[in-house]
Amino acid sequence: MTTSSPLILWFRSDLRLADHPALMAAARTGRPVIPVFVLDEGNRHAAPGAASRWWLHHSLTQLSGALGALASRLVLRRGNAARIMPDLLRETGAGGIVASASHEPRQRAVERLLTDAGVPLRLFAGNHLFPPGTILNGSGAPYRVFTPFYKACLNAPPPAAPLDAPAAIAAPGEWPGSDRLEDWDLLPRAPDWAGGLRETWTPGEAGAAARLEAFLDRAAPAYDTARDLPAQPGTSRLSPHLHFGEISARQVWHAATHHPDAGSTGMATFLREIGWREFSCHLLHHCPEMTHRPLRAEFENFPWRDDPAGLRAWQRGETGYPIVDAGMRELWHTGFMHNRVRMIAASFLVKDLRIDWRRGAAWFLDTLVDADTAANSSNWQWVAGCGTDAAPYFRVFNPALQARKFDPEGGYIRRWVPELGNVPAAHVAEPWSMMAYDREAIGLRLGQTYPHRIVDHGEARKAALAALGEMNENASVLN
Repeated sequence: MTTSSPLILWFRSDLRLADHPALMAAARTGRPVIPVFVLDEGNRHAAPGAASRWWLHHSLTQLSGALGALASRLVLRRGNAARIMPDLLRETGAGGIVASASHEPRQRAVERLLTDAGVPLRLFAGNHLFPPGTILNGSGAPYRVFTPFYKACLNAPPPAAPLDAPAAIAAPGEWPGSDRLEDWDLLPRAPDWAGGLRETWTPGEAGAAARLEAFLDRAAPAYDTARDLPAQPGTSRLSPHLHFGEISARQVWHAATHHPDAGSTGMATFLREIGWREFSCHLLHHCPEMTHRPLRAEFENFPWRDDPAGLRAWQRGETGYPIVDAGMRELWHTGFMHNRVRMIAASFLVKDLRIDWRRGAAWFLDTLVDADTAANSSNWQWVAGCGTDAAPYFRVFNPALQARKFDPEGGYIRRWVPELGNVPAAHVAEPWSMMAYDREAIGLRLGQTYPHRIVDHGEARKAALAALGEMNENASVLN
């Protein structure tokens, strides 16, 4: 390796130029830098879903343009990264690879394969507030519960200030060949279902920065209360930008803690949510099996139901419970679902329908633009009660009560379930409670214009608690 040989900058979940320690380290050497992104779909738990593929296409387009403005370019390759990266080293004569360290099981496995094969790979901390493995309890073990984890984060030295983007990136004398992004077919073919995504999102680093600034100035001070009201624009909607690394957690944390409203209760609540995302990443780092196995072992034997019709009704937003259906339709149209409604919809699947949480997690991975493996797995395990830091399974959300509390006027429901547009606020959370002649007067015919409830919540709750008791009895016998 010579000081003039190029370096390969391996982009993964860090599609940005600012606050990118690996990029900055490579640029500061003065050596030619070859930015590379590999589309590696070799793991069923990590392959991007349809909504994520749409976002990835546009994010890579924006990153390529930003690199082009620095007289650089983005090299695209598709396939097994463990084979492609050594091939690129030989093809370009590069002296090494620099990248941001990952908490994703698939990415970490590739890192190990490359290192074991003698590939010169240097990893930089850049995707987290604190590198996974550095926040440990007094015994040197990882935290399994969020609150003490977050307290430890607050007591640790604060995350370093984010880095600026490099002013220049040296280009190699000869560029390696690159795939055409259009040939990856990341965008939907006919029928084009992505219209709602285009209306809702602006992928890319600039879009991420604009969304953060707008949220901090507009909604952050009231975040502690507004975040639970789906009819209001009270959440940050930064999750897809964070997932793709168009903005770093460090940038978000620094902007929030240095904002004029940094001392507000809303901002403290927002920072705690960033902490929950960080906790999920650390948990996945230590427990890579959490994508497909419950962290509480007794839930391996939970009596889940096989209910294809119920799963299909839930996926389509046709359960007969308006707040659940509104959330599932918002998800299909925009690739996103309000956080409070995510909890309600997830609870309905795993408790009212008693369908395995992994079926819900798989659907979210396919349809969410913020389909982050760590957050998705930890959130579903939290709702299902099978994670290490979980809501007890016996806590069963009543969807009608949740709707009356958090969408009291029904604005969110009416937006996404327009067939209930004329239902009075007193009944929009549970239209079956209206007298039949009142429903008829506004053209609402249950089972025709809007579905009947596919389960009775009260009976479903009893069945869910009975299933929990059965699991606990079996666990006692085994012990």
